[in-house]
Amino acid sequence: MADSKIYIKKMRHIAHQAGKVAMAGIDAKAGTHQLKDDDSVLTETDLKISSLIKEELAEFLKDPGHILIDEEQENREDLFDQAKLEAAPFAWVIDPIDGTRAFSNGMPLFGISLGLLKDLKPWLGFVYFPALNEAFFADGQRAVFVRDVFGANEREYEIGPVDQQLSQQAVFFGHERFFTEFNWDFDLCRVILPACAVIDLCWPAVGRGCGSMFKANLWDMAGSWPIVKAAGMDFRVVETGEVMDRIRTDLFIGEGIQTWKFKHHYIISSPRNFPFLRKSVLKS
Repeated sequence: MADSKIYIKKMRHIAHQAGKVAMAGIDAKAGTHQLKDDDSVLTETDLKISSLIKEELAEFLKDPGHILIDEEQENREDLFDQAKLEAAPFAWVIDPIDGTRAFSNGMPLFGISLGLLKDLKPWLGFVYFPALNEAFFADGQRAVFVRDVFGANEREYEIGPVDQQLSQQAVFFGHERFFTEFNWDFDLCRVILPACAVIDLCWPAVGRGCGSMFKANLWDMAGSWPIVKAAGMDFRVVETGEVMDRIRTDLFIGEGIQTWKFKHHYIISSPRNFPFLRKSVLKS
């Protein structure tokens, strides 16, 4: 079964239900949290949403043509094999809560990310920001930004190519270690660090930034990937400018807790802005 309408309807339903779980647990004092081996944060809510998603996708995962890569699943490294990935036309890649550190501190800048790769390429995605009542999705034909999602006044805005002018008004999204790993030319534009990958990726797609720097895990970008592409942006390797167009195991570190972490830094931006942003981050 490869009906995009069925899949995106399921993703929307899952996001809605997961959002209710997230909002019930957003109080930093509600439930427990812990640090993983990589110092990222894990909360009870992450695990609850992970379990919910697995149950909701069970009907699809019975088909060997579907696989699941979930940040919180214990055996996610078992699928780190190119032959296994190639054998499954559909890969569900899930981040129950992206921006967990913010979430665990009661901040609204977190999202629920659901991605469905087809032949290891970006296809469908649904990214939901429960505390902001906003969502972004790509249904295989178009990408859409939604305000007041799941509400009485839900409004959709189709996403098309964006190419924000670089200026002192523009912002570039950096990751948590951005200023320890890169220099920056502040004459180009300003930098902000939301510490949430789905914000870094989705917001530039609607002109809320000129681009972003990305170096995280597969589940941090899979849901946003088709949305980014609809906005005319790509993941380009900083050093070479190579565009990532398909998932391959050689793109990742491939060891232990960093199995699914990308080796390289990527700049997400319009083609026109890429060389200027690249020059700025590589400034000595």
